[in-house]
Amino acid sequence: MAHKYIYITPQGLKKLEDELEFLRSTKRYEVAQRLHEAIEEGDELEENAAYEVAKTEQAFLEGRIREIEEKLSRAIIIEPSGPADVAQIGSTVVIQENGGNPEVYTIVGASEANPREGLISYESPLGQALLSKHAGDEIFVKAPVGVLRFRVIKVS
Repeated sequence: MAHKYIYITPQGLKKLEDELEFLRSTKRYEVAQRLHEAIEEGDELEENAAYEVAKTEQAFLEGRIREIEEKLSRAIIIEPSGPADVAQIGSTVVIQENGGNPEVYTIVGASEANPREGLISYESPLGQALLSKHAGDEIFVKAPVGVLRFRVIKVS
């Protein structure tokens, strides 16, 4: 696999590190306990449903741990480095569509994007449209329903 860097904010990095620590310690211990209890339930492990469930959970857990470790090994931390009033990766922006409610987004790397939580990728159409913009600027975003027009209210 080619090593492609992933861009991540300090907050996104901390979230991944915290999840990894939880999975390595607390979650691994819980799964190991369930496996141990399932093994003690009987000799017919191939017919032991609790054992199968615990083994499956263990496989998913170890897969997620490897996934996070791999992301962390390729992470480049992004922090705003230009003027605070110019939208860039790591900036939080407030935008408003004609007559709509203001919406708040933080521009992040693709690996931590989650639009429902207000985290948009700098690679997304909206993220691309916002880069280098100031409060008062208008942006146009191509969407499935057509071109959407927003006004940038605030950049921080």
